[in-house]
Amino acid sequence: MKNTKGNLIIIGGDLSLPSEANGTQEAGNSSMHETEAEIIHKFCQLLPGETQHIEIIPTASEVPEKSSQRYVQAFVNIGYENVGVLDIRKREEAQNGELVARTKEAAGFLFTGGNQLRLTTILGGTEFLKILLERYREDPIVIAGTSAGAMCMSDTMIYEGSSHEALKKGEVKFSSGFGLLDNMIIDTHFVKRGRIGRLFQAVASNPASLGIGLGEDTGLLITKGDIQEAIGSGLIIVVDGSTIRSTNMASINEGELISIENLCVHVMVPGDKYILSERKFVPAQDS
Repeated sequence: MKNTKGNLIIIGGDLSLPSEANGTQEAGNSSMHETEAEIIHKFCQLLPGETQHIEIIPTASEVPEKSSQRYVQAFVNIGYENVGVLDIRKREEAQNGELVARTKEAAGFLFTGGNQLRLTTILGGTEFLKILLERYREDPIVIAGTSAGAMCMSDTMIYEGSSHEALKKGEVKFSSGFGLLDNMIIDTHFVKRGRIGRLFQAVASNPASLGIGLGEDTGLLITKGDIQEAIGSGLIIVVDGSTIRSTNMASINEGELISIENLCVHVMVPGDKYILSERKFVPAQDS
């Protein structure tokens, strides 16, 4: 969604969170590293102020109470105490009037990790998601998602596929995501779990889409629905299928190996930017 007013942060998982001991220098911790919990700090910097309301959405998690309280405490540790939890476990709960009212009022939303199919099957097509999409387009809110909470943000979503057989046709499974990002496919835990093959198959199947592979404790900050900046402590892999000259995807059977010619791959480090509308990589030193 180009020219959106909202800010989006998609995170690769294993997010570094501020503890009570290192939350703020005002608390007496002058030795805190600037890079510690950088993504959460960036999330807060994008909010209009410390009194703004934040909602945690743990729908993807099998243990939503534990998952949500971990993030609530992280925000409290850096001075943001106006934090609630939208503990949505059934579709009818996502239509609830009180919950929808809270969705209209909050300035920040964070989706935890877990199972991305839980997010799309429970929240897809609900009043909650409709309001969130409208506000992402029209209001300067902040939306973040980590792991499964990041993978669901695009229009096409990976929901299954082993890493070691990812370049066999049919091994990677797709579904529809939330659609905050057009023509993008996101994968997470990218470095530790060796998921480059999953993204290659995803882009070969959908060459108009840009593949984004997010490393652990690494995020992509997307502003105006177009300008993407790497933040956090790791790497981001960008796979551009628009340059593909040929692939055997259409002619091979399920389980056979995939051939791809002239796939374009970029490696982003923190500070690098990528302009989606132009398919343009901007190194940090040129920003």
